[in-house]
Amino acid sequence: MPAVTVDDLLTLPRIAEPSDEAPDRAVRSVTTAPQGFEGEGFPVRRAFQGVDLADLDPFVHLDQMGEVEYAPGEPKGTPWHPHRGFETVTYMIDGIMEHQDSQGGGGVISNGDTQWMTAGAGILHIEKPPEALVVSGGLFHGFQLWVNLPAKDKFLAPRYQDLRGSDVPLLTSADGGALVRLIAGDLDGHAGPGVTHTPITMLHATIYPGARLRLPWDPGFNAVAYVLNGLGTVGPERRPVKMGQLALFAGGPGGITIEADREQESRSPNLDVLILGGQPIGEPVAWYGPFVMNNREQLVQAFEDYRAGRLGIIPPSAFE
Repeated sequence: MPAVTVDDLLTLPRIAEPSDEAPDRAVRSVTTAPQGFEGEGFPVRRAFQGVDLADLDPFVHLDQMGEVEYAPGEPKGTPWHPHRGFETVTYMIDGIMEHQDSQGGGGVISNGDTQWMTAGAGILHIEKPPEALVVSGGLFHGFQLWVNLPAKDKFLAPRYQDLRGSDVPLLTSADGGALVRLIAGDLDGHAGPGVTHTPITMLHATIYPGARLRLPWDPGFNAVAYVLNGLGTVGPERRPVKMGQLALFAGGPGGITIEADREQESRSPNLDVLILGGQPIGEPVAWYGPFVMNNREQLVQAFEDYRAGRLGIIPPSAFE
């Protein structure tokens, strides 16, 4: 699992463990993501399946794309499609993904890179592997997260952010046994490069066997941890977790704790987790397909605007 790595964790800034004045957050639930297919047929795990949307606010949707080793000719993407009312965050761990949108944004992301697209009032975009990867095949593994926008921001002008893996702060845990890649938000005085309309924290942690990651956490944020691979425990109760499972932590003050088992699977030498937290928006959510709005009338309008071409048009360069 490349993403971004370092040779010596002990050279990195350490994250101070939270105060013992407030106990670590308890674990409310551990759920297992079902598998399915997205776009033109690439495999995904629906990480938020089975969790109440109100407990995830401001997050709406999270897909783990792959991990899959494609044979030549197999890599697939998504066709052109619209979005309105939220932000899509695509984080690549292994492989390559191309993005293009109707506003002229886009680029290529690879190991450890992130593309952050604010759909806002509306946009069309496409995500696909480059032609060279389609021809050669290869490993493909990443995530797409949907972050809701409050009503006041749902009709903002679209925006695209290209975040290089080299721009992401690398940190380590107090015991020096975990590598933390801070993609967005603030953590113990460190700031990720992602600029968010809705306050959130997003990080990817690799925890080595027997090590513990204990993070200070904003008391106003919720917290979830999705296991990419490996075996470990979460919370003060040390609830067991494994690949494809999502832990939902209780709200309120207190840090969050994740620990890697001393014995790991042969194919996964470490415990890798995607950790998310955000400030709940607390507004009604009307979600259907590619649109996340506040009520049914806004959804109907979004579909009408899409059909009328008001969410953008496919640029001529897409047909070259």
